[in-house]
Amino acid sequence: MMKIDEIRKLSNEEILKKIKDTKVELFELRLKQSTGSLEKPKKINHLRKDIARMKTILNERKLVESGVNDGEK
Repeated sequence: MMKIDEIRKLSNEEILKKIKDTKVELFELRLKQSTGSLEKPKKINHLRKDIARMKTILNERKLVESGVNDGEK
């Protein structure tokens, strides 16, 4: 499970690569789950949350670049 601070230290390209790698790992775990050979089912949830965290950081950076102020409407 990645911490938010670890993700923030990565560049956008590195985050996109991590998202891609994590999605592949998630797919493989889901295959194992369907065959009944998955040892740690909670890992699926951890990976899903990691992907969500990484996408959130990318979205925050995109909003900052476009000039949208945090908290203001």
